Amino acid sequence: MDSVGTNRTPLRSAAAAAPATRSSALPWPHCHPAVGNRLAATKLGIAARCGGAGGYFGKVQRFDAARSTTARAQSGKAARSVIREMGHTASDSEMPLKYSSGKAFPLGVSQVDGGLNFAIFSQHASSVTLCLKLPERGTQDDEEIVEFALDRQKNKTGDIWHVSVEGLPASGVLYGYRINGPQGWQQGHRFDDSVILLDPYAKLVSGRKYFGVDKEESSQFFGTYDFDSSPFDWGDDYRLPNLPESDLVIYEMNVRAFTADESSGLGPAVRGSYLGLIDKIPHLLELGVNAVELLPVFEFDELEFKRFPNPRDHMVNTWGYSTINFFAPMSRYASAGGGPVAASKELKKMVKALHNAGIEVILDVVYNHTNEADDANPYMTSFRGIDNKVYYMLDLNNNPQLLNFSGCGNTLNCNHPVVKELVLDSLRHWVKEYHIDGFRFDLASVLCRGPDGSPLDAPPLIKEIAKDSVLSRCKIIAEPWDCGGLYLVGRFPNWDRWAEWNGQYRDDIRRFIKGDPGLKGVFATRVSGSADLYQVNNRKPYDSINFIIAHDGFTLCDLVSYNSKHNDANGECGRDGCNDNYSWNCGVEGETNDLIVRRLRSRQMKNFHVALMISQGTPMMLMGDEYGHTRYGNNNSYGHDTHINNFQWGQLEERKDGHFRFFSEMIKFRHSHPILRRDRFLSKVSSKLIYS
Repeated sequence: MDSVGTNRTPLRSAAAAAPATRSSALPWPHCHPAVGNRLAATKLGIAARCGGAGGYFGKVQRFDAARSTTARAQSGKAARSVIREMGHTASDSEMPLKYSSGKAFPLGVSQVDGGLNFAIFSQHASSVTLCLKLPERGTQDDEEIVEFALDRQKNKTGDIWHVSVEGLPASGVLYGYRINGPQGWQQGHRFDDSVILLDPYAKLVSGRKYFGVDKEESSQFFGTYDFDSSPFDWGDDYRLPNLPESDLVIYEMNVRAFTADESSGLGPAVRGSYLGLIDKIPHLLELGVNAVELLPVFEFDELEFKRFPNPRDHMVNTWGYSTINFFAPMSRYASAGGGPVAASKELKKMVKALHNAGIEVILDVVYNHTNEADDANPYMTSFRGIDNKVYYMLDLNNNPQLLNFSGCGNTLNCNHPVVKELVLDSLRHWVKEYHIDGFRFDLASVLCRGPDGSPLDAPPLIKEIAKDSVLSRCKIIAEPWDCGGLYLVGRFPNWDRWAEWNGQYRDDIRRFIKGDPGLKGVFATRVSGSADLYQVNNRKPYDSINFIIAHDGFTLCDLVSYNSKHNDANGECGRDGCNDNYSWNCGVEGETNDLIVRRLRSRQMKNFHVALMISQGTPMMLMGDEYGHTRYGNNNSYGHDTHINNFQWGQLEERKDGHFRFFSEMIKFRHSHPILRRDRFLSKVSSKLIYS
């Protein structure tokens, strides 16, 4: 996501008085399809049209919408057969299950003597029912769901509901919860026990098998577990890269898009998977990058735009900024439709292979909102139905509406003690279980807000991430803005640990190289480490993540080929995407055979790359810019699972001796010149841009 800040649109031009949102100044891909252009009317971070119907009737309408939307998604096999077990055994089953009180910690599913323990938090619930999907109790086409209602006296400790179940297999079982509680919309509750909810602490999530295939019958997501498999073998000679921050050259990329195209040369079962990325590690080494920043790999629903008819229902969410669960790897990135267990193993194989090649793995993580959308068109899969009042920020003085600082209809209540611990537990899980090296926090300014949305000077979550012992070896990077106007570039609470995406670097470099006047001094400041922003306390030049191009916005090729966005394919009549790109088409809009224009564009792309590689700070480039990938002027391509986003390996081969070689040589030039990587700010930098 791009910068949206106080008194500025994403690219720092003058903004409207109202806070920008992802569907006004920049209608962001992560928004639920129903959010769309209604967010243009947001005010004070409150989702537009929430409560628009007014009074009790409006509340009932919205609650009914939540029921119907979720019911459509859960139709099919998921609810064909239900057995409710109120006692401690299931006498009519082939495999008797025995239930006991269990224990409150750890949350999620864990092994205990004699069985498995299930524990889930809900402060305001009045009843909780564990739902178990046991394929062996029915035929493949008629699977039963066994339900056990938890006793408030025996199965509840504080606000945690728990039960131990004996007789379950150690893997292969799917599970979820039905949760009920107060029905008062005006108190901020959204309970609905007709929906089976996903456990926030599920370490694996089972849903569809194949990415983007909407012909599979069920869109229900269940938690699952695997206690049968042996621990992953990282190898006796395995070592973490542990690269200094000052040495990083980051390559922002999408796991699926990297190898999904046929030109990758991979078989259909491997394209777009974790294993597919492994096959292309030699390309990363040849380019010279030593860290990959992966667009979201937490479980997300790529078919979220297809829940009901809307102008964007032709698209597939290929970027992944719509998290369902914060612990489970994206299961449809497994090869050959292998499912959640295979996805977990193959992700570890990918991380191991990258580490063995000396490449660190940074995850783009989305803790600012979830997939559950807004109150106008809600979608209940987990948090909303478990305890809406705890997990989300609400405006309790306005018919408790969801606050919307994410631009996607809801905002996670990250500094609530329970939610804060969820985020920390999630981060620790990825470090310990998957050996992840760092995290880039999407719209991180949201994490600096209190439960009522007010900015905090010392946000508890931000501080604890900085001080946490498990995370101490990790790179932690903030996208220091949100869609409510909290622009914190150079001012993000950091405890001398947090780095930042430097949006001002991007804007100023773009403007200087395209020829805007009066920017020599600003350009020199940016190239020499942005000391005006980061030379404070013990911050270092590498705390500035320097970038000119990121996943959202123009590609580098499009930055020098288009003056205006061309987003008609997104279904919003061109209203989405940023209007201020600081781009220059070099005389012709879009594709051209004019050799003079093409040479000028090539020179400008080289100028941008040189500026990035000679700048103090941590450089980040976008996948595909090394060969000049184009999205044909689409600067908001989140919903296109096509060549628009997919890496074109054929084009790479065509340009290997020219464009690619230059980019690779400049990266290696940076690696070989320590002065560009020093941890002290330079007082003066002399640079010469390449014009041939």
